Amino acid sequence: MTMQKIPTPRTATGWLPDSAPADPAGIGPGAARRCLDVTASAVALAILGLPLLALMLLVRLTSPGPALFRQVRLGQGGRPFVIYKLRSMRLNTGGPEITMSGDPRVTRLGRFLRRTSLDELPQLWHVLRGQMTLVGPRPETPTLAGGYPPRCRFVFAYRPGLTGPAQVRMRDADVLGEGADPDTDRYLHEVVPARTAIEARYLVQPTLRATVGVLADTVRHLLGRPLPAYPEAGRPRAARLDDVIR
Repeated sequence: MTMQKIPTPRTATGWLPDSAPADPAGIGPGAARRCLDVTASAVALAILGLPLLALMLLVRLTSPGPALFRQVRLGQGGRPFVIYKLRSMRLNTGGPEITMSGDPRVTRLGRFLRRTSLDELPQLWHVLRGQMTLVGPRPETPTLAGGYPPRCRFVFAYRPGLTGPAQVRMRDADVLGEGADPDTDRYLHEVVPARTAIEARYLVQPTLRATVGVLADTVRHLLGRPLPAYPEAGRPRAARLDDVIR
């Protein structure tokens, strides 16, 4: 199957704001962002390498199939790459690309991995390689990305992140409701606009201070601690891109 690049707003719609950095993947000079990514991901992989191998073994022992889940996602500029995650779902179960709380396709171990975000650990390798960055928009599949509302496609101008303000501060259920069925249309037209509105405020000015702040919020979130106030937080339905980027 031939993968096609998803056009970014700069080339397709002209919506990407003039205030966006010349290097969307960078914090100030691109070298500074890359240095942060390489240093942090290399140290994390060195420290977490053995625990990651142990988790891979647990996945193999508790569910038939490979330890790693592979899927095509879109990188900066809509360029596809194969992402790696610890497998959290049963094989050959089909169904929609999006998952909600209580999805029966998720294994018992998978629920723990997702709740703690440990299934994302292999993505440190993508950060080290430069396919992803520490803080950025969620890496999306080509199918879902193709259904993004045009004004939300600005996120594809940026390198996807291991974490991000929307990933930390918003769950799909905050918009769709607890126990909602995985509905692709509602995801694209309700969740995506709410998420990109939160991400936009960081992406148009991704300073080092803002980046460290998102990383700190990620740690607080994983530890179950309350997060400091943030624009748009707690009001995903009311988030509007017009109110974020002018």
